[in-house]
Amino acid sequence: MAEELDVWTHPDLRAAVAAGDWSTVLRRWRALTRSSQSRLGALVGLAQPDVSAIENRRREVTSIEVRQRIVTGLGVPAELLTGRVEELPLPSLVLPGVVADPEADRLVRVHSGMRLDATSLDAVERLLAEHRRAEDTLGARVMNGVVTAQFTQVATFYDQARGPLADRLVKILAEYAQFLAWLAQDQDNAPAALGWFDRSYDWALESGYGDMAATTMSMKAHLAWSQGNGRRCTRLGEAAAATQGASAATRAMALQMAGRGHALDGDAENAYRRLDEAQRIITGITDAPPWLYFYGESWFAAQRGMAELHLGRWSRAVDSLRDGLDGFGAGFRRDRAWYGACLAHAYAGAGEAEQALACALGVLTDASEVGRPHSWGELHTVASVLLRQGAREGRALVDALAVLD
Repeated sequence: MAEELDVWTHPDLRAAVAAGDWSTVLRRWRALTRSSQSRLGALVGLAQPDVSAIENRRREVTSIEVRQRIVTGLGVPAELLTGRVEELPLPSLVLPGVVADPEADRLVRVHSGMRLDATSLDAVERLLAEHRRAEDTLGARVMNGVVTAQFTQVATFYDQARGPLADRLVKILAEYAQFLAWLAQDQDNAPAALGWFDRSYDWALESGYGDMAATTMSMKAHLAWSQGNGRRCTRLGEAAAATQGASAATRAMALQMAGRGHALDGDAENAYRRLDEAQRIITGITDAPPWLYFYGESWFAAQRGMAELHLGRWSRAVDSLRDGLDGFGAGFRRDRAWYGACLAHAYAGAGEAEQALACALGVLTDASEVGRPHSWGELHTVASVLLRQGAREGRALVDALAVLD
């Protein structure tokens, strides 16, 4: 909007950002744009009482995540952000108890001069598989540096590889890039995610890896969905499903993405058509590519529940999300947090405030520890829905979120 394009020229607002005075930032931004606390809260992912508490200095903005939500939601210019983000030290290649030391030792020895061979690539694939599963429990923030370090090692082998070994290495690099894209996407870093998706797609084409090429396109559809772009989500999902070489599991994933894109745009007929087609495929899958080790009927049920949320069909959303969550193992902390937050949203939409609060509180810890920013943001949405309904459970959820925000 035009008013927001010029608002950052105001000296008081610029000075407040430079000083890290977020109370003044919120108050001055609202005054200059003539906005309500509710409108500002919707932009930055905070409930109206939280906005009020920050403006009146009853609450300080201490977490990086809340600060980033304000920066992104209000469009704070980059040149005003004088604070330097500290880079974390590069983590060890090995996570104790997650990846076996002998496998890491082989990787290090290969990097230091040992001839690249099929056995070494076997070890690399096992490491990558273990890291995928570790991320389900530990979250993207913990795993990003570990996987980046591993990828850096493997990428140095590219110039050594010849013939069939080179094709296999490029396929592995495509898998790494796809995983790094997911880690970036899960941390809400869309530019980095898109860069890694493009690199994965290029390597997939180079090595004739149609299934990975389809996967990266499907995951780009997911990114479009997370940004609220239903049309792009649908188009990318359809393109992924039609990619030559796509496995049944990848095609089903792509079709449900197309269905979710239709649902996001309110097109129930086409949403259900694509979701039903994906479900028919899912029920017959016996083998999935290694990066879709988790995908099956439980995950599909949960994803269908998200489509029902978009369509405002709350009871259906509750049923699908509950069915999906019932099939999730305890180790899938991030996914349990996300779909649990979605279930709380479905309960709230259905007017079942007590159930919504109980569900939200049940995933609060995992959402805080491994589900930021997406699960955490969804719980704030649940709180906002409950507050708009006048339910006392909304205030209780706001208070619970504030403790960890």
